[in-house]
Amino acid sequence: MSLDKVARRAKVSTATVSRVLNNTSVVKGSTRARVMKAIAELKYHPNLHARSLAGGKNRTIGLIASNMENPFFFDIYKPVEADAHARGHEVVVANTDYRPEQLVASIRLMIGRRVAGLAVVVSEMDPALIKELTESRIPVVFYDVGSPRPNITNIRVNYRRGIEKVVDYLHSLGHRRLGFVGHHARLAPINERMRAVLDAVARNPSLEVKTAADADTLEGGRQATRSLLASGYSPTAIVCVNDITAVGALRELRERGIRVPQDVSVTGFDNVKLSEFCYPALTTVHIPRERIGHIIVDALIPQPGAAAAEHEIVIDPEFMVRDSTGPAPSASRKR
Repeated sequence: MSLDKVARRAKVSTATVSRVLNNTSVVKGSTRARVMKAIAELKYHPNLHARSLAGGKNRTIGLIASNMENPFFFDIYKPVEADAHARGHEVVVANTDYRPEQLVASIRLMIGRRVAGLAVVVSEMDPALIKELTESRIPVVFYDVGSPRPNITNIRVNYRRGIEKVVDYLHSLGHRRLGFVGHHARLAPINERMRAVLDAVARNPSLEVKTAADADTLEGGRQATRSLLASGYSPTAIVCVNDITAVGALRELRERGIRVPQDVSVTGFDNVKLSEFCYPALTTVHIPRERIGHIIVDALIPQPGAAAAEHEIVIDPEFMVRDSTGPAPSASRKR
């Protein structure tokens, strides 16, 4: 399949197709959508390394992440890069910004590069892409996406258990009115955390919860917290989908003169380094990003004689209590 065929199908130039594949922002949204549709219809995989591969094996692995602005994803990338280099491989990275259409383009670029293996650390995966990756015969590692299949390793974090630990702890401190600050709530892994909070509340009639969501950024956490408080709801604790949104929540509370944890407790999720150094230090749930990075490379670039990677690896997260949580204000405990 050639670039010319995609260009003819989309009624654009080959240069425009190339700009779309390389995620260049100068392409209009309508044109980009037309090109992406043509790529999907033709199942185009640009063979970017055909010449360099003619004489040997590709020694590059790919990593696709949802948001490299969030340290969680970068913390996985660092051990992947270190381990890959130690085994004589390079790493090429793509960032989707949670956009499904960019995920499609990134996956097809990776297939076109004929990477030796691919790690997909995203929340916006769909079954059709999983099928396409399976058919590509490239070794693939998913993070919390999909189900065990041939050629694919799935690293699954028990997010539900992590959230249950958070809610149970807050309940033990007397909190009854919870807020949940999230992002991209329609994406399955993110929605799982919100559902876990809602289910925990449903099991306990004394608990109530209100949710708000914005971007997966510091500012997004701040804006979601602002919306939550502007609604007139007065939570005694705010459960955040991750540490980045939690730090944004702390900023909004501080600017409103709301003390943490005396007036409102705040929790995060992931245990990125920032959670230890912000003020107050965040109570959070630890996800072992370094371990995940090592697992990815062991699965994609196995050492000689090493046992084959398991098709599904389940991680039980660890609860970390720090200074951002405390007993609920006495007035709320009487409710």
